[in-house]
Parts: sequence; C-alpha cells; structure tokens
Amino acid sequence: MDLDLRKLRYFVAVADKLHFGRAADELRIAQPVLSRQIRALEKDLGTPLLTRDSHGVALTDAGRQLLTDAGPLLATAHAVRRRVTLAARGSRRIMVGFRAGIAVAPAVRLFAAQHPDVLVDMQRIEWDDQAPMLLDGRIDVGYVRLPMDEAGLRVTPLYTEPRVAVLPAGHELAGRAQITEADLAGEPLIWHGDTSTQPTRRPHPNAGYLVRGVDETLEHVAAGRGISFLARSATVFYSHPNISYVPVLDLASDQVCLAVAASHTSPVVDDFFTAAQEAAEITAECGNYEMWQLGGGAVPMR
Repeated sequence: MDLDLRKLRYFVAVADKLHFGRAADELRIAQPVLSRQIRALEKDLGTPLLTRDSHGVALTDAGRQLLTDAGPLLATAHAVRRRVTLAARGSRRIMVGFRAGIAVAPAVRLFAAQHPDVLVDMQRIEWDDQAPMLLDGRIDVGYVRLPMDEAGLRVTPLYTEPRVAVLPAGHELAGRAQITEADLAGEPLIWHGDTSTQPTRRPHPNAGYLVRGVDETLEHVAAGRGISFLARSATVFYSHPNISYVPVLDLASDQVCLAVAASHTSPVVDDFFTAAQEAAEITAECGNYEMWQLGGGAVPMR
C-alpha cells in the first residue's frame, strides 16, 4: 500500500488544528470531503488516527506517530517537485544556506573552478530554519550549527570553533581578557529555542525573550536584559557599540556541519560538499581563521 500524500497533507491539517471545520477552511475543501479522506487514510493504514467525540478531536498514539513522520515526508515531496521544476527550466544552480558568522565564499571559489556553469546562490538561515529549509528544498546544502533535528538529513561535521560571552558594554566583566562559566552564574540568558540547547552547563534564568538571529540577540543584550553566547566567527561580522565580547575558557565549542536532505542525491551537491571540506582543511593548515571567515583572497587555493 502506497501512502497517499494528499491524504497525508489533509491529516496534518486536521492534526494541527484538531478541528475538522478549521482544517477544511484552510485546505479550501468541504468538511465532508475532508472527513471521508481521513477515514480512507485510516482504512489504508489499518488503524484509527483521530478520536472524535463531544469533547472534540484528539490524536491517537498512531496519529501522533504519523504526525511526527509526516513532516519530513511532505517536505521531501515538495523538494522533489521544486528540483524537477528547476531542472525543466534548464537551471544549473544550487542554493547554499548558512548560519550567521559562517563564510561560504572560500568553498564557492573552489567549487566554481570545477563547475563554472553552476550558479551558487547563498541565503542566511536561522536556528529554526535549518532542518525545514533543507527538507523542503528551499536550500540544497546548509552550513548548520548543532544542535538541530537531524531526522531526514545527512549531517557531516566540518569544524568546531570557540564561543564567547555577549555582555552589555557596562557589565562588570566587559573588557576582561577572558572569563569562566562560573563568572556568569545566575545571569539572565538571552537565547533562541529550548534552553537545553544552550552551550553552558550552568543554570541561567530565562530572560523571557525569544530571539531568532544575532541582530535581535545583540539589541536585547545591549538593552541590559541579559547575556548571551555566540560562536567566535559571528563576532568578526557583528559589532555593536554597546556590546562587549569576552572569551569563556571552559565553554563548550560550537560545532559547524554541512547538511543535506538524505533524499537529495546530486553529483553537483556532492562536489560542493568536497569543496567546503577542502576549504575548511586549508583554513586549518594555514591557521588563519579570521581571514577564512571573512572570505578574503589571502586564503591559499590549491
């Protein structure tokens, strides 16, 4: 039995809304049609996915499992359609996503020497974009920072780099040559996402602000609402008159990886992977981290 992607999309809409009427409105179909499609999907799978009673709609255990698995499946289908459309237009391009502070230019230069006919587009991504944009095909390759949801992805470690503390300029520790995690104990933390992803092992009260990017982080810290942590490379690109960056000796390193959707097989993407890995190796050999991060011509090419 093949899984019908249309029925799966209908199921996800109901599971998200937990309401057939609102899901039908979102899908722009009649509610009876939606109900029949969900029943047909349950028949296909041989198990109830939703319970319906006077209290409303709820997911069964099987429904929760299907909802977990449905996202990557639908994203992969969307990515296939996107790639087929581009191929039909004769497009020779790849889209590379990158997190703040990661320079793509050295890899692009190496790749261009092998594939001068392929256009490499670049787009900055945020922590919550990493997996979704790879899975649905908006980007072909991602320079990502861990942790992230790796389901449905091939993730290859590239390099690690130190992190620094981001402090208000008037903070008592601002301007220090270096500090330790213990020095920052108890400081409110400006952080994106779940606090379980924070690099420090010491508890920090949540400052109560959800940020997506470096710019938002810096503004909140500059306003005195808390501290944060950034990969050292980000400090090369981002300066702020009311911010001080201070190295933290015992803070966990930041892990930068290359990632691609597991379903995305392409010799061109494989060649970009190779170019990115070679660029990172050159950097390690020449020991010129900041110049590499800025993408300057001083990085030797071989």
